[in-house]
Amino acid sequence: MDETAVRRLLDDVRSGALSADDAVARLRRLPFADLGFAKVDHHRALRQGLPEAVYAPGKSPEHCAAIVAELLSEDGGGPVLLTRVDEAQAAAALARNPVGAVRTGSTLAWRSRLPRPGRVVVLTAGTSDLPVAEECVATLTAHGLRPVLGADVGVAGVHRLLATVDELAGADAVVVIAGMEGALASIVGGITPAPVVAVPTSTGYGAAFAGVTALLAMLSSCASGLTVVGIDNGFGAACAVLRILPAA
Repeated sequence: MDETAVRRLLDDVRSGALSADDAVARLRRLPFADLGFAKVDHHRALRQGLPEAVYAPGKSPEHCAAIVAELLSEDGGGPVLLTRVDEAQAAAALARNPVGAVRTGSTLAWRSRLPRPGRVVVLTAGTSDLPVAEECVATLTAHGLRPVLGADVGVAGVHRLLATVDELAGADAVVVIAGMEGALASIVGGITPAPVVAVPTSTGYGAAFAGVTALLAMLSSCASGLTVVGIDNGFGAACAVLRILPAA
């Protein structure tokens, strides 16, 4: 339940469309719903502006399906996201919650928001970084943004990046997703005035240390003001953008 839903609830009580007892019954579930194996946080959107998402790894298909169903049961709530799903988890979640689901890579989304203002550009250094970009794009899209994806524009052929300069100049926020040595984030941070969120990925050979080299390079960037999230965390990068940009 978000702020809009709470206001609607209060308006319904004031107009007589909803009894005070019914309103209390709905609010009683607001902090969280205890499913035994999970405490589903219905209060998160009201508290911090972004609803709870479901991280699939480590959960059974049945758990994924049940948590999604619980989140969808709350009227007026925000988008429901199930990230990093495998095929069994996706099948169970879709079987129990078939209406309105959209799949992008390993992310499932229900109840996406209407379009909201803000131009976001998502760049990947290489094609191997696309799964992380897909998670980021799916999260942004579910929250009403329409990100522009530019794939495979890494520093090994920097002329490919320079072809996107006009798009970068007009962006309200940019997400840069790169493995190997992670240099793309510094270059982008030096040519756009927009906030830049950098995502190191685990793409790379031995000395890339499964993303640690890119992470440290991004944290050490000489391009001032970069925001850096964890390795392969496309979802976290999208949430950082959603916190940066105005909701309307």
